Amino acid sequence: MSFFSDLGLAEPILRALEAKGYSDPTPIQQQAIPALLEGRDLLGIAQTGTGKTAAFALPSLHRLAANPIERKPASCRMLILSPTRELAAQIAENIEGYAKYLRISVACVFGGVPVGKQARRLVPGIDILVATPGRLLDLIDQRALTLSRTEIFVLDEADQMMDLGFIHALKRVANLLPKTRQSLFFSATMPKAIEDLGKQFIVNPVRVEVAPNSTTAERVEQFVTFVNQAEKQALLTLRIRTLLASKEMDRALVFTRTKHGADRVVRHLTSAGIEARAIHGNKSQAQRTAALEAFRQGSCPVLVATDIAARGIDVSGVSHVFNFELPNVPEQYVHRIGRTARAGADGIAMSFCAPDEKPYLKDIEKLTRLKIDAMPLPENFLSEASKLPAPSRKPEEEQRDARHDARAQRGNGGRGGNGQARGNGGQSHGGRAQGRDGRPRDVSPRQEQRDGERANDRGPVRTPLTDGTGGDKPRTFRPRGGGGAPGVGAHRNKVRRAS
Repeated sequence: MSFFSDLGLAEPILRALEAKGYSDPTPIQQQAIPALLEGRDLLGIAQTGTGKTAAFALPSLHRLAANPIERKPASCRMLILSPTRELAAQIAENIEGYAKYLRISVACVFGGVPVGKQARRLVPGIDILVATPGRLLDLIDQRALTLSRTEIFVLDEADQMMDLGFIHALKRVANLLPKTRQSLFFSATMPKAIEDLGKQFIVNPVRVEVAPNSTTAERVEQFVTFVNQAEKQALLTLRIRTLLASKEMDRALVFTRTKHGADRVVRHLTSAGIEARAIHGNKSQAQRTAALEAFRQGSCPVLVATDIAARGIDVSGVSHVFNFELPNVPEQYVHRIGRTARAGADGIAMSFCAPDEKPYLKDIEKLTRLKIDAMPLPENFLSEASKLPAPSRKPEEEQRDARHDARAQRGNGGRGGNGQARGNGGQSHGGRAQGRDGRPRDVSPRQEQRDGERANDRGPVRTPLTDGTGGDKPRTFRPRGGGGAPGVGAHRNKVRRAS
């Protein structure tokens, strides 16, 4: 058995780990930390919940602390890119804990909140910056940040970055980074296409893999129930109500494919007396934070999320994961059920499979190399389902549901491609479209990420920043983008002068 003290980490870092109660490194940490302390690039593959954050954070903190240099204005020494806000905030929080006894500054920037405060935080320079791609590029375009002095570059959840369409953003970031740097890629899955793409950003990396590619958590019991789509809501409500009554369930995550579907599930659960909240790209950052905090504290036992939130939810005590709808990208199944059975605990994953989702189930079983056990419907299911109250809806919600259902019926012209539909020529705002292979396809989560990344934060912000020469030359930050009607820019100028 090895200990963190055997890995050569600095004493302040070991003290912080001891304060957290950590003494034994996980397999990914045992293999990654020595290589990173040597300055090597690294490609790390491990399931979620295996300690990837500490695997790259601890040796990076050791390196930064061992080579203290004066911070430069509007710059960072270490950049960590994350696909979602929740995951970015989680990474920053963990690093702050590891750096408790070091003079290392940590900042986290993401969309959904005003950009000005984040820009001011970067004025004196920062040691470690955790960011989502959209907001990072906003700050760069507004000259609030430069990457020319970055020493360490980390891409966390690399496969989801690619899946969400961030490849062009990543290439742009890579071009802005110094040629001489340490680069780290970490991911739960690493298909060959993504691995080949990653080689463009890392040089002669050490490959660390602690579990077979795309395998699921060993301590998760997995079940599937075959049910008609229209009966899924009643089944979910009855399952959760029974588990809560028997105290077999502590907290449950429910995954849907669309934002609208997540809101609809919450309405049904709430009408049945089950406290539930939704988290997805259409929610404001304040709503997402409040929902996650209520779920973490246990006051809300059920959190309904889309795949965009699958990787950013690290909450102990998640005993059950429900796949209300099977993901049409089989790798997402691995990430979803990885939210349970964390830190050595056991977990249960229940999936609801409609007739048109059976091809998805076959893809998942092929990827995970596991035959998922079938779980029958509850006894007297139909009679019990008929007793459930119908959710009360506002008129605007009824109209939205009607539009959503109508689009689902019309969505036969979408582009299927090899995975997620792009929503061109068919259904483009939720629901499912059919691909060329005849299977129902979802709209890509790329639009959801865009909704969350830059929602309500594009207005002009005036913030004084140093110009990098020692002076205090004020700069004006303006939103990115050109084009549009001339009147829009004129109106913004009037607003700026009036303020």
